[in-house]
Amino acid sequence: MTDAPVSGTARPAFAGVKDAFAEVFADEQGGAFAVAVDGEVVVDLRAGWSDKPRERPWAEETIAGVYSTGKAATAILIAKAVEEGALDYEAPVANYWPEFAAHGKAAVTVAEALSHQAGLSGVSEPMEAREWLDHDAIAARLAGQAPLFPPREAHGYHPQTVGIIANELLRRTTDESIGAALRRRFPDLSLYCGMTPDEIARAAYMPKPKRAPDLGPMNEVKKAAFLQPWSSPAGVDRQAWMAAELPAANMHADARSFAELLSIIAAGGMFRGERFLGEETLSALTKPRASGPDLVLPFDLTWAAGLQVNSDGVYGPGERTVGHSGFGGACAFADPDRRLAVGFVPARMDAYLMGDPRSKRLIEAVCAAV
Repeated sequence: MTDAPVSGTARPAFAGVKDAFAEVFADEQGGAFAVAVDGEVVVDLRAGWSDKPRERPWAEETIAGVYSTGKAATAILIAKAVEEGALDYEAPVANYWPEFAAHGKAAVTVAEALSHQAGLSGVSEPMEAREWLDHDAIAARLAGQAPLFPPREAHGYHPQTVGIIANELLRRTTDESIGAALRRRFPDLSLYCGMTPDEIARAAYMPKPKRAPDLGPMNEVKKAAFLQPWSSPAGVDRQAWMAAELPAANMHADARSFAELLSIIAAGGMFRGERFLGEETLSALTKPRASGPDLVLPFDLTWAAGLQVNSDGVYGPGERTVGHSGFGGACAFADPDRRLAVGFVPARMDAYLMGDPRSKRLIEAVCAAV
């Protein structure tokens, strides 16, 4: 049992969420959970420890790796580029990145690439894992690669590569990377892609899962996405990995920042009282783009433009809820019908690909309160 008390705040109406949080984190390493309603943070809780010896309590400035949950932030930044006219969801990626047209990918649109329909779920040819830290090199490799499945005919989750594609699109059309855009547009949020030494020092210790995720029946697309020695930057120097920009995999954040960020969707495009996305862009961001059995993840999924549309109640009962989960248990989502946004950032990583029991318990408590 952890003897680090629960800290933070919860409005009286959300007392049951605080109780559930204390229950969930009674024997956890540490973590944080936040809820925003109409863009206003109503729950901001943390507990446990941010270091391995369990000497440093999880504090307001503590951040942790959120892995694929960071795709939600990437999706919102791409939506902002669409809002400003730099990108068009329905335009081919090759319009902005001509090299991407190689090997039959010329017609793949921005929205199709973001909804995992480009056929680039992984890197097909052997490479050194450290190449993931070289954005230009990995982007060039993906542009010149033949698809692993016929583009636009199916969807297969792109665990690492969708972040590279999104980052290259933003860099080519705005002269700004995902990491730089996060810092400029959201300077008050603790949400980073590519960290400074001071930010790395704030990052919590994250115990790894004791078992591998269940990926279901194997196929070649799934192998390329997850199981080749070069499928991820595994084994590279930790400091170098945290300093690099890998928008699909290595963002670090606190729970409050994700609740505030996803409030842009939950609150109809507003962020801290100012309009961030218009209704048309918001609709284009969140509408379903592909649905059915995923070739990589062992689920039937519905993808929007970089976000997962709620399925099987993973993010509560909202049918229009969208969000993203990350390896290890983190998640963030927005329910526009309840004008509700949630961020969950645990330290101890578990093997659930989505629907971690810890987040499900907390989401149940939130739904009971609203």
